[in-house]
Amino acid sequence: MNWENSLHLLEVHCQGEIGKVIVGGAPEIPGATMAEKMDHINNVDDSLRRFVTFEPRANVAMSVNLLIDPTRPDADAGFIVLQADRAHPMSGSNCICVVTALLESGRVEMVEPETVVRLDTPAGLIIARARCENGRCLAVSLDNVPAFVETLDQAVETPKWGTIKADIAYGGVYYAIVDVDQIGLSIAPEHARELAEAGIEIKALLADQVSVRHPEIPSIGEIAYVMFRGREADGAIRTCTTLKPGRVDRSPCGTGSSANLAVLHARGKVAVGDSRRSRSIIGGEFMAEAIGETIVGNRKAVLPRITGQAWVYGRQELRVDPADPFTKGFALSDTWGPQVGDLI
Repeated sequence: MNWENSLHLLEVHCQGEIGKVIVGGAPEIPGATMAEKMDHINNVDDSLRRFVTFEPRANVAMSVNLLIDPTRPDADAGFIVLQADRAHPMSGSNCICVVTALLESGRVEMVEPETVVRLDTPAGLIIARARCENGRCLAVSLDNVPAFVETLDQAVETPKWGTIKADIAYGGVYYAIVDVDQIGLSIAPEHARELAEAGIEIKALLADQVSVRHPEIPSIGEIAYVMFRGREADGAIRTCTTLKPGRVDRSPCGTGSSANLAVLHARGKVAVGDSRRSRSIIGGEFMAEAIGETIVGNRKAVLPRITGQAWVYGRQELRVDPADPFTKGFALSDTWGPQVGDLI
């Protein structure tokens, strides 16, 4: 068996959300910037994304991170998030997976007790500070890109729930953040399928009712995810980000927590130096801290710091066989949900 033409991946999860990292064998992606490379994957050639995110090599509840050389001199590495629907500019849980994989594999030298890793992403430069001990990454703090609000209490007309309100905010990608009680559910594991289907339905409705465009990165121009929000008795924010074709994020969602931090900042409920705990549908936690303020275009923005932990749990090698009839991958509604037809 010929294994020369193969991909090498590290298997990593962040608070239960799988974020595998391609560390070798990937083709060169054209583009002078990371944003241009992402656009190439989305608009020109999506064969690599499909190969690693669809069956029979993958499953619905995961992402794959393409690790590539940075396009800017002040970065140690670059990465692009590959998911079933498209390539995305940034993800907090995936970024924590990438940093952990880089350090624990030795691809970036680990310095104890703290290692700083600078990552080139389509959303901008991410500065990560990893707390390290005995060759392990015990926590990763991400200084994320500026997060800002587009609109608060945006009315969204729905046939199932009537008029609901959503906060539209950017935290590395655009989110519509919806208080979960508006759809008559709670964020709990037994409601995961209902939450996933509701989020995808609302996302489709938003596409016709709300337009967004990042003021400095024109290629970021869609609401990527609907995130449901609940509030816990201890002050934590319960999060549930929904992803196409119809699943929920297992992690507390770093970019979503950043977007929600911007909402709290805009409402005067968070000031610089304040932090909020984000808790996922399965109980995993991130800390989201406001470390500064800035301006993006004409929008007031907050500088978020997201802290969490990831674990490397295995290695994988995927063989690329040109005779394989399923190199483009496939997905079936029995596990991927009824909305899978939008992807294939």
